[in-house]
Amino acid sequence: MRTLAARRQFLGAAAALCATGVLAAPDADTTVQVWKDPNCGCCKDWIAHVERQGFKVRVFDQGNTAARARLGMPQKLGSCHTAVVQGYVIEGHVPAGDIQRLLKERPNALGLAVPGMPIGSPGMDAPAYGGRRDPYQVLLVQKDGTATVFSNHS
Repeated sequence: MRTLAARRQFLGAAAALCATGVLAAPDADTTVQVWKDPNCGCCKDWIAHVERQGFKVRVFDQGNTAARARLGMPQKLGSCHTAVVQGYVIEGHVPAGDIQRLLKERPNALGLAVPGMPIGSPGMDAPAYGGRRDPYQVLLVQKDGTATVFSNHS
């Protein structure tokens, strides 16, 4: 488990990279920075989902596992992509509506997670799944790594 100090150090390093031009600075405060595998189709579909809901996205086609660790998201809550928006960590196939609610309510938390890759979640809802929708939960992850249910989807 990573500490809050480690998370702040990572975010500070990211800001420094922005200043050097290695990492582009967000265009707006709702820019979502996403770390993912370059060949993952469901990640691309999730990115398209959040873009349709008005978010701007900056994609890094590497380093998902490393980003998750640096940001303090517990490995047990991991998925195929890790993102950051307005200082919150977003892990996996979190619906854009839940991200919008998080940004509106601004809880004192690390962020949101949808562990694994539930069928029917945004990005895992392609025609190949035949309209199947498995129930899943979006978890509100605290800075100490504990989690509670933020929303239920069926």
